[in-house]
Amino acid sequence: MVNGKRKGSAGERELCAYLTAEGFPAHRNDQVFKGGVGNPDVAAEGLDAYHIEVKRVEHLNLGAAMGQAEHDAAGKIPVVVHRRNRRPWLITLNLSDFLKGLKQSEG
Repeated sequence: MVNGKRKGSAGERELCAYLTAEGFPAHRNDQVFKGGVGNPDVAAEGLDAYHIEVKRVEHLNLGAAMGQAEHDAAGKIPVVVHRRNRRPWLITLNLSDFLKGLKQSEG
């Protein structure tokens, strides 16, 4: 079994590579030296409005993960980006935030 912390760190690196390849240069934040509030797992250029919480687990407690993202968001839109083994990345955010983003993009 893979160590959970290592798998989480690997997931963060994997998501950074994915976002960067899609045109959103991304980097991991160092949670060892910074607190959780206002400090997302991953930060990406062009996605500054979002607090990104990354979960790379087989059995995700989505409610707890979203609660963590909401608690730590510090005024940003809380988002959980998650993936299971051999599955694509998924994103979870509040419906109201999703609809607000759609309305803003429509102009």
